[in-house]
Amino acid sequence: MAKAQAADIMDMVRAGIENIARAQQEQVRLTATATAARNRVCVTVNAQGTVIETRFSGDIEDLTYPEIARAVTQAAQDAAAQVQRRTREIFEDVRKDQERMPRLSEFLPGMPDVRDMMPEAPEVSTAPPRSADRDEPPVDGSMRFDNVEEWDHGKSTASTPFSVDRPW
Repeated sequence: MAKAQAADIMDMVRAGIENIARAQQEQVRLTATATAARNRVCVTVNAQGTVIETRFSGDIEDLTYPEIARAVTQAAQDAAAQVQRRTREIFEDVRKDQERMPRLSEFLPGMPDVRDMMPEAPEVSTAPPRSADRDEPPVDGSMRFDNVEEWDHGKSTASTPFSVDRPW
């Protein structure tokens, strides 16, 4: 009985691995195209969301450089979102297959399941660099303060509006 169960589990694992490989092959071929600025800008991205083609219509000169820049960014983000949605759809079947597989704890009571230990990936920001919305922690681990007043420590004390005892 135990051997038959082990064989069934191995068959499920093999089928699951084959489904993952199939999903990966389908996902790697994905591309998505989006337009912006009333179809004046067209951007295509690959499965990783990397821009692989950018095209402008003949009337692109009607836009200013900042408008073109915003349109390219918007089209690229829209195309990348399409790829991400399609990737989630492709791997949804894989996730369902994995949920049907028995957990290790069902065979070895008290044994933790790897699925329960996997962290969830954080959401990736689409905010531009140096934007207030791009909440990047300081590299050195120090604290960062927002909504503070700048103080120029090199300023002459003669311009300070309060009295300061000079010997200090």
